[in-house]
Amino acid sequence: MSNRVLTHAFHVDVAPEKVFEHLTTPESYIGLSPLVVAVSDVDRSEPAVIRYTAVERFRLLRIFTYDNPIRVALHTDGLSVHGEVRSPGRIRMAYRFDLEPDGTGTRVSDRLDLTAPWLLAGFAAGQARKVQLARARILTERLSHHL
Repeated sequence: MSNRVLTHAFHVDVAPEKVFEHLTTPESYIGLSPLVVAVSDVDRSEPAVIRYTAVERFRLLRIFTYDNPIRVALHTDGLSVHGEVRSPGRIRMAYRFDLEPDGTGTRVSDRLDLTAPWLLAGFAAGQARKVQLARARILTERLSHHL
């Protein structure tokens, strides 16, 4: 197994509570994570935990698509959102968003801890990094419309 850590910090021009609200709404991840095309089975029955199923869609050779259902658990702790995603192929990714006031907005620290079989690690890390950078851009654009 191979382990990779990916980090990215960025600024959003809204209060941390607004960013937190967006990141704790499972449906927000449709399009926020460019691979996520659907969310279902949302379960908020446990305090400070939101469980759901997300569907990641991969395009292969621009012809074929593969829908990968993943189970997600969002845990909240103050202004932090964290958890782990388990995907087929023994790929595991722990994620954490730490939010802190930054002037009139929010500093978002996004950390991904990826574990994958050696043969899949490079591909999985590349995809995770693309998603991480796109998520920062999309989140910033989405929430800037709430100003």
